Amino acid sequence: MILPGADTQAFAAALAEATGETLGRVEYERFPDGEHVVRVPEAVAGERAVVVASTVDSDAHVQVLQLQDAAREAGASEVVTVLPYMGYARQDEAFRAGEPVSSRAVARAISTGTDRAVTVNPHEPAVCDFFTVPTTAVDAAGVLADPLPENLEDPLFLSPDEGAVDLAVTARDAYGEGETDYFEKDRDYDTGDVEVTPSDAPIEGRDVVLVDDIVATGSTMSEAVGVLAERDAQRVFVTCVHPMLAGNALTKLSTAGVEAVYGTDTLERAVTEVSAAPVVADEL
Repeated sequence: MILPGADTQAFAAALAEATGETLGRVEYERFPDGEHVVRVPEAVAGERAVVVASTVDSDAHVQVLQLQDAAREAGASEVVTVLPYMGYARQDEAFRAGEPVSSRAVARAISTGTDRAVTVNPHEPAVCDFFTVPTTAVDAAGVLADPLPENLEDPLFLSPDEGAVDLAVTARDAYGEGETDYFEKDRDYDTGDVEVTPSDAPIEGRDVVLVDDIVATGSTMSEAVGVLAERDAQRVFVTCVHPMLAGNALTKLSTAGVEAVYGTDTLERAVTEVSAAPVVADEL
């Protein structure tokens, strides 16, 4: 049975359809003091329970732990936890003295209530090692090609840094044509400033698809779009697995000159155009 978190209901429904498993009904409530409680009114005794929740905030983390415990309490034979988007995955080390390794802390907490875990394109794949149960990261970059126009002009699939170039390659291969390259990106962790250096790939007159695992504030991506505009790109598309799009990120991208933004349903946003659920279903 698929048990969805409150913020991941569309993904859970798509996963139920892809796996043929039942989509369970979950009730979400808050007590007067603000504490969460979830209820699973349908019987899961003797069944595998698949908790599906993107941990978009601290409340979602609490719901994951409660859903796991509710499934155990109801007699599930196995609990599998699917994190389409894993929050805190970018905090994979202590960047300053006295800071925690937050991804390790949340991974250990989630591990206590599950038999295994699956996540989608974590920003740092090594965070899977922080879990104390078997954990798999699946790659949904291939589905990013689906919403792209069929008539891209001499397409260039470009990642905003070298670390994401594999995503660009996967998206290009799924699209069926084009070249790949990446920007050089340097981040100052004290100030948060990011400097983007253009790649050597020819840009003029080409359609460019910027591919990344996550677009959060849109600042780095917007800077990359500005560089492409200066080099006379024809059209620029942004596609990502996790469309966080915090604050005015979409406005930043639009004013920078992006033709369109596409994302998957690991985070359910207005730009969600394709589902990563079939990729997770293959792993389950």
